[in-house]
Amino acid sequence: MDATIKERIEFEKGINIDDFTAEESDMVNHPPHYNQKGIECIDAIQAATDTGFEYYLQGNIMKYLWRYRYKEGSQDLKKALWYLNKLIEIKDANTS
Repeated sequence: MDATIKERIEFEKGINIDDFTAEESDMVNHPPHYNQKGIECIDAIQAATDTGFEYYLQGNIMKYLWRYRYKEGSQDLKKALWYLNKLIEIKDANTS
C-alpha cells in the first residue's frame, strides 16, 4: 500500500500518525504542511513581507471568500476568518 504524503513526512520526522491530536491536524489553524523545521509558514511570510503583511492577509481573506462556494465550503470560510482575525490582531497590536 502506498503511503500518503502526510504519512511520508511523518515517517521522515519520526512521528507516529496515531500520535496526532486534533489541534495538530487542524487544517484551518495549524495545517501540518505549513509548519516545517519548527517554523510556521505565516511567521516566515510576516518576516519577509514586513509592512506588506497586512495586504497579504487581506488578499487571503478575499481569496477564501471568493472560492468557498466552489471549493472547500465552510473550511474556506473558516480560513477567511482565520486571516481576518490575524489582521485584526496585527491592527490592534499596531494601535497599542
